Amino acid sequence: MSKTELHPIGELPRERAIMVAVVPKGSDQNVVSEHLDELELLLDTAGADVELRLYQERARPDVSTALGKGKVEELAGLVEESGVQMVVFDDELTPTQLKNLEEALKVKVLDRTGVILDIFAARAQSKEARTQVELAQLEYLLPRLSRMWTHLSKQYGGVGTKGPGETQIETDRRMYRGRMQRLREKLAEIDTQRAVQRKGRQSLPRFALVGYTNAGKSTLLRCITQTDAYVEDRLFATLDTTVRGFELPSGQRALLSDTVGFIRKLPTQLVASFRSTLAETLEADVLVHVVDISHEQFREHINVVEQTLLDLGVTDTPLLLVFNKVDRVDNPLLLADTEAEYPGCLFISAERGINITRLLQAMQEAIEDLSAIHTVIVPYAHSKVVSTIYERADVLDRSDDELGTILTVKVPSNKLPAFQRDFAPFIGSHGTPRGVEHP
Repeated sequence: MSKTELHPIGELPRERAIMVAVVPKGSDQNVVSEHLDELELLLDTAGADVELRLYQERARPDVSTALGKGKVEELAGLVEESGVQMVVFDDELTPTQLKNLEEALKVKVLDRTGVILDIFAARAQSKEARTQVELAQLEYLLPRLSRMWTHLSKQYGGVGTKGPGETQIETDRRMYRGRMQRLREKLAEIDTQRAVQRKGRQSLPRFALVGYTNAGKSTLLRCITQTDAYVEDRLFATLDTTVRGFELPSGQRALLSDTVGFIRKLPTQLVASFRSTLAETLEADVLVHVVDISHEQFREHINVVEQTLLDLGVTDTPLLLVFNKVDRVDNPLLLADTEAEYPGCLFISAERGINITRLLQAMQEAIEDLSAIHTVIVPYAHSKVVSTIYERADVLDRSDDELGTILTVKVPSNKLPAFQRDFAPFIGSHGTPRGVEHP
């Protein structure tokens, strides 16, 4: 099957592009190549084929054109000779750099951020995702508005022009800002609705899948929950949050959520706009970090995800590190070295169901580690309370003396506030949740 047949976004003819990277002097060529490989995957997803690659080592990008004058002239010659429709830079360009480069090259110029936003605009399906992406695009386009008068005119189309831009050509900055304000208000309403939905699910333990894009999170969701979930071997196949119920080995019901994957140089506009979607991650009891161990740069992917979680303010949530796609690893030493480097990690194949039982057990243990132990003393005059406690907590021990019924119970962290409130008169000594500083 050809790339064109694989490409799910729109019916426009595929465009041809030259990729450009401006890197610090002395950069590792393997790393530069891997970054451009990823940009090529992004362009393939967006609907473009790469004809040539070009990179330049510089102490810092040129403020006017990112590249040096001679390199711009060389690039202009390559554009004319190859007949490509666009040039794409691996790093975000300033409005000035974009304008000057388009004047010099006479073709459409994009950066990685523009390509990612374009993919999101094409893949957004739900009302929430479309709203989030449009807001992110407008925030990206606003400082580039003077350039957009020509960039979005009829001479250009295809990659980089999906979404609000092509319908906003004749608007001014005030109309952009007004639209952005309305979008923020709409997202605030959606966020309130989501908060109500999450509140209704607080009685169940909540797990959230996080990871680099295309690490296999949606496949794992489908494997664990035995439900349908959209799966595609492409970047950013999932934008909307999917929440499904499943059973832990103990028989306890729990929730598992999957949302947008992370990527290096993820546009800040998207991180900000997708905060309401990512709230499932922010409020999860346990995170399951899914890593594609068959990828050569999986360590860098781990670092990108960890940094993105820090940017989102996720710092104290327990995390299970799960290496997926072990069935694609031919070198057994890689698994041994990885296990030594990341103690406590798990190796699975979501696609083939390898080691999923062990993962579920680890998820069970992670939730148990968040439980608090309480001693509850129920006077015989209030004996009806005992049956309610059995319903609300796991009773570890029971005895009776002259004071009444004495229960030793384990309460999940997500049920602690309500339990301590409802049974405060009967709690003899407060336990401390294992792995949690404050209940």
